[in-house]
Amino acid sequence: MPEMPKSEKIWFNGEWVAWDEAKIHVLSHVVHYGSSVFEGIRCYETKKGPAVFRLEDHVRRLFDSAKIYRMEIPYTPDELSQSIVDTIRVNDLKACYIRPVVYRGYGSLGVDPMPCPVDVVIAVWQWGDYLGEKALEEGVSVCTSSWHRVAPNTIPFLAKAGGNYLNSQLVRIEANMNGYDEGIVLGSDGLVSEGSGENIFVIRNDSIYTPASHYSILPGITRHTAITLLRDMEMRVEQRGIPREFLYIADEVFFTGTAAEITPIRAIDHIQVGEGTRGPVTTKLQELFFQTINAEIEDRHGWLTFVADA
Repeated sequence: MPEMPKSEKIWFNGEWVAWDEAKIHVLSHVVHYGSSVFEGIRCYETKKGPAVFRLEDHVRRLFDSAKIYRMEIPYTPDELSQSIVDTIRVNDLKACYIRPVVYRGYGSLGVDPMPCPVDVVIAVWQWGDYLGEKALEEGVSVCTSSWHRVAPNTIPFLAKAGGNYLNSQLVRIEANMNGYDEGIVLGSDGLVSEGSGENIFVIRNDSIYTPASHYSILPGITRHTAITLLRDMEMRVEQRGIPREFLYIADEVFFTGTAAEITPIRAIDHIQVGEGTRGPVTTKLQELFFQTINAEIEDRHGWLTFVADA
């Protein structure tokens, strides 16, 4: 397994700490109960300099997640946004993945997290293609997981919380062990939910569908980006329930996510999707998406925060 790339500094509760010195106590609440909320954010290298994509939206979701889990973040959204930009600047990165994480630290080991302090960390590092170098062009092969998302009102899926991802780990492990790039999860009702860490879109007969937010999904920011860009392309997206078998007769299927970006799916359960290649709608969406994040066209939605200007 390749070693994770390192940066020089990590922002740790308002202080700069060397990468290898950013440590927590083994009896911290988060280690035992997964009591954290976090975000995955991208900074892209553009002709106008490094730019963070949808920073305000990611930070808002981080605070929403913390609120759901009764975690008081000891900073304002503006302060945390500025700290994210400062962390990129301090590490002199042109493009990177950004991981702000808020967690319950060392204080008590009972299930009740309230006696534990809330700690905040921001790390940045260079990041390649999440599902492989060729995934964006050639697509990925995925399976329907034997694991399901939990039922509504079991775990709050509107929160991007560490403990929620234990389910996703099982999905990804199973997919990889069986030779697939990723897994698709069904909800407790048997309808399509999402990937282990991505939202999913399905295209048939020029109509575009994605599971609605009540199908145990995390309503992703890249998902919202895709819906917005497709509307800019004068294409309508219907948010609805999607049966598993509908995936097998789709013309195109693709994942969206901060890490996955816009990734086409070429096969599901060894059944070819469409022509088995990246489809025309996915291709056009990818082109518009990358033109947007690379500042090659006007940022009409105000999604880019340039590091030099912040």
